[in-house]
Amino acid sequence: MELADKRNLRTFILEHRSEPLDKLAFSLSKRKDIDTPYVLRQVEGWQRLRRKVPAWAAVDDLEYPPRLSLEQCSGEEAARYKAALVGRLWPEGGAGLVDLTGGLGVDFSFLAPLFRHAVYVERQPELVSLARHNMPLLGCTHAEVVEDDAVHYLENMPPADLIYLDPARRDQAGRKTVSLADCTPDALKLLPLLLAKSRYVLLKLSPLFDLTMAERQLGCVREAHVLAAGGECKELLLLLSSFPAADGFLPIVCADDGLRFTFTRDEEVSAHVEYTAEVLPGHYLYEPSAALLKAGAFRTLAARTGARKLHPDSHLYVSPTPVTDFPGRAYRVLRTGGFSRTQLRAFRGGVKAAGLTVRGFPATVRELRRRLGIADGGDEQWFAVTLADGTHALIAARRLP
Repeated sequence: MELADKRNLRTFILEHRSEPLDKLAFSLSKRKDIDTPYVLRQVEGWQRLRRKVPAWAAVDDLEYPPRLSLEQCSGEEAARYKAALVGRLWPEGGAGLVDLTGGLGVDFSFLAPLFRHAVYVERQPELVSLARHNMPLLGCTHAEVVEDDAVHYLENMPPADLIYLDPARRDQAGRKTVSLADCTPDALKLLPLLLAKSRYVLLKLSPLFDLTMAERQLGCVREAHVLAAGGECKELLLLLSSFPAADGFLPIVCADDGLRFTFTRDEEVSAHVEYTAEVLPGHYLYEPSAALLKAGAFRTLAARTGARKLHPDSHLYVSPTPVTDFPGRAYRVLRTGGFSRTQLRAFRGGVKAAGLTVRGFPATVRELRRRLGIADGGDEQWFAVTLADGTHALIAARRLP
């Protein structure tokens, strides 16, 4: 069977793309008529994006890059969030978009349809070639794909409505960076030119970045968005502009699995918080979503929900009655206990496995598991916390649906 013809090869990939990758690799190991590395790369790409970007995986003839680009690209939920954010700025559609760091092009493919003209810029020839193949298949027939360095293109481009920038966040040794100045390209250094060339800049950052510091360093943030999913913070989005904010306040939007919570730094500073050391069986315990924890909406959350905070550093909330639409996880308290030998024995009871969370407590999860002698699992969640009066306590709770 000769598979030199590209169409036959594509048919072969479509027929076998649901197979486990290791089994497919073994079955192809002795085939001489197939470009095995290419086939495996396409199958792996489809399998990864079937979960991460279903809209892409639904298009049969897409070409996929090596694994690293698949790991670094945005997921579909985050890409659609960006499109909704940008669509709000130009409800009738914008004139021009420039994505200076195109990469695989997932974000670009969701943003480009919002503009009459859209330019994808990428310096890696292989990714450029893939974008030229993939974008028309994804409906971006008006997209211009350019092979160029981001800084060089920025210096010579005409003005655009929006510049999208997702700088590389690894140094030359491959280590992750947590400084704006260490990113490539350097958004801080390029900021005057970015703002001169566009009405808005949408900057994507890693969740490892300090949001408050980034706001202060950039100085022109109009909106900050913290995106999380599955209990994990995924990315930070900063909308930059040289135009002053309408009301002078910077909204911080926390988006986590469909939940939305918006607040401002001024609101956070002035919010009234009540603290408590009283946690009783039957009380409701609340853990903020990953996005709120990252954004630091601790006082605002207590003020809006009426729940009491256990401690300034514990970031857990308790209420004797249910709190409607709390942006996070809700639990029902089963029992509480202290850390003396007798108290620990009574608290553990016959439980051999439980989830464990440490909040404002002077020990790691690993250290505490060793001390408590419990495995991970079970249907109880244990919290090791510091209470408002400074005492340390254990809280056993069960998550509510």
